[in-house]
Amino acid sequence: MLGRIAVEPPRDSAHGDLAINAAMVLAKPLGLNPRELAGRLSEALKNEANVTSADIAGPGFINLRLDPSFWTDHLAQMIASGSSYGSGEFGIKSDGNPCKVNVEYVSANPTGPMHVGHCRGAVVGDALANLLAFAGFDVTKEYVINDAGAQIDVLARSVELRYHEALGEDIGEIPQGLYPADYLVPVGEALAKEFGEKLKAMGECERMELLKDRAIDAMMALIKDDLQLLNVHHDVFFSERTLHVVDGNKSKISEALDVMRAGDFVYDGRLPPPKGEVPEDWEDREQTLFRSTAVGDDMDRPLIKSDGSYTYFAADVAYFKDKFDRGFERMVFVLGADHGGYVKRLKAVAKAVAGDKAELDVLLTQLVKLYRNGEPVRMSKRSGDFITLREVVEEVGTDAVRFMMLYRKPEAPLDFDFAKVTEQSKDNPVFYVQYAHARCFSVLRQSKTEMPDLDLSVEAMANADLSLLSDESELGLIKKMAEFPRMIDQAANADEPHRVAFYLHELASELHSHWNRGKEMPELRFINPKSAKLTLARMGLLQAMSNILASGLSIIGASAPEEMR
Repeated sequence: MLGRIAVEPPRDSAHGDLAINAAMVLAKPLGLNPRELAGRLSEALKNEANVTSADIAGPGFINLRLDPSFWTDHLAQMIASGSSYGSGEFGIKSDGNPCKVNVEYVSANPTGPMHVGHCRGAVVGDALANLLAFAGFDVTKEYVINDAGAQIDVLARSVELRYHEALGEDIGEIPQGLYPADYLVPVGEALAKEFGEKLKAMGECERMELLKDRAIDAMMALIKDDLQLLNVHHDVFFSERTLHVVDGNKSKISEALDVMRAGDFVYDGRLPPPKGEVPEDWEDREQTLFRSTAVGDDMDRPLIKSDGSYTYFAADVAYFKDKFDRGFERMVFVLGADHGGYVKRLKAVAKAVAGDKAELDVLLTQLVKLYRNGEPVRMSKRSGDFITLREVVEEVGTDAVRFMMLYRKPEAPLDFDFAKVTEQSKDNPVFYVQYAHARCFSVLRQSKTEMPDLDLSVEAMANADLSLLSDESELGLIKKMAEFPRMIDQAANADEPHRVAFYLHELASELHSHWNRGKEMPELRFINPKSAKLTLARMGLLQAMSNILASGLSIIGASAPEEMR
């Protein structure tokens, strides 16, 4: 019940500094009228230090106003904290250790370069990992290489064809079902240079294994280059094939299923036919099943195919268990929207394997539609059938891509217009935020020129007479900055890195508005040559502002420029 009590800034700042819903939460269990209880609470709150008023609103909200000294004292803490303000405390458990989190994202099949469809998941996952690390969690960024299964066989056959082509053979038109794109040509050429005709003389199994290894290595090198261009760096690249490797008559998959069977989550049984039209290839047979309906899923799931090989889902079970065995207490999967039907079964696996000892979250990212001046962009110069991630980043820059991929909730479709994300105007969110950071540094540099004797050390600014910041607009900036730690906490616990982008845009907007007021009211300008004390206080405000903007941009994965032209 106490967890439902919220103390937060009201939507309309005219209502006060903080809104409290305690009376509405506690009234029923106490057998009191909410407004009556709110009256009692407000009278008590009026006697608290720094509280200047406590008014009742609506059915029982309490709106508090705090003394300006509370905010200026807090500004001193912001200045002294520097770039660590708002960080490092929310991910710490009661035992004093950070919660171990695994964020798995991108994980594209290693069959070609990254395309724009991978871009949003890559940014959301990377920004979430940055956010969690900033909040104090022990974070591992992970990419699972889907290097087992039929698509890898197709890749190997496609590379083999390019190998023959590199030897001078006429391969004709690429057969349907193989990968036709030119990015496999260099792989074939490298094989021809290394092996000459020898590869053709190898046995089928040996040749295919070599082709798979070389093809996967080449594709992962492409993928890592693309991700690096986007400023995405993983800590772990986990090979799915390692789950299938047999060691002492057991693979990690068979070991995981044995453990699950011991817990009565794996059994041999029959599944009812699918609802509606029954597929021609459906078999009514006894098979090995995961009892996922016991842990929240809609149906039990097959683990072994009729040919004796494991299903993809069996590998997922073993992969989750591997993560749990590595000590992760919270696992986050960032998947495309087309994986929506997979969420329940993943959560079922988590419950079966870890019980209440680990938490699993799934983020689904919707599609990105590309536009140029309002017109859809469909074709790629390089691949012919899809837009590569590299093409997008090289045209508009890493900062614009990362910020804009977070400027909508992941579950909402995103329209990305090349023209709009590169224009230098207030209508371009990333420019607007970066310009706010550069503006802070511009004033700090200017103050050193106009007032060279002013001590702009962190210590001097933190100990400045910040009570001189008495204008409502200045106090409004401090209040908005003071929301940063709470925003970090909420965003980290809800797995919502887009909140950082939203907050930064709101903060930048308030700074630019205050700046514009200074054009009309010279007394509000940051530099006042007639008052070193007031100027120092305002430099402290700008220093804290620049720290928060830089921290937020770092979480997003974008740069914080000190000047823009």
